[in-house]
Amino acid sequence: MTRSTSIRRQQQLREAEGYLDLVLALSDRWPPRPAVRDRVAQRALDILEQLEPQRWRRADVAFLKGLALKCLERHSEAAEVLLRAAGLDPENCQILLALAWCQKRCGRLDLAIRALERALEIDASLSILHYNLACYWSLAERPARAVEYLSHALELEPKYRQLIADERDFDPIRNHPDFQALLSVIV
Repeated sequence: MTRSTSIRRQQQLREAEGYLDLVLALSDRWPPRPAVRDRVAQRALDILEQLEPQRWRRADVAFLKGLALKCLERHSEAAEVLLRAAGLDPENCQILLALAWCQKRCGRLDLAIRALERALEIDASLSILHYNLACYWSLAERPARAVEYLSHALELEPKYRQLIADERDFDPIRNHPDFQALLSVIV
């Protein structure tokens, strides 16, 4: 590969990453309209598809493709690609987090939980892992596990307390005494 070809491939990766940043950066607070999100995510996917096949053996490329598919709500395809990325970079918590997110939406809570528990083995200081595990264990109707992880999430990042009231994932355990006890703790 010539130097100019290598530079062009790097530019393509950065361009795809930039498009995904546009969609994901503030999506929690200000989600883009679905049509805009889909157009931008599809552009990132189109750019990634132009890369030669050997690039797909790189975790960063697979991760970006998985994120683009996730944005497009093609969760099953995204989970497959993110699983490949996790195999290429098994210590990357961000890949495992995205993988779990997609697996949850594919109705595979067991796999989502397994991915996040693996991520916690790598970095237990990431509060989002604890919070999402609390959500997933709640959906699995395991209140003790959900409360355990939610408690850890709140210890690491008290701001999650503000999300609990609107978090529908906690509906299955919302009236459970352990959950109520955790919420009654004054911070």
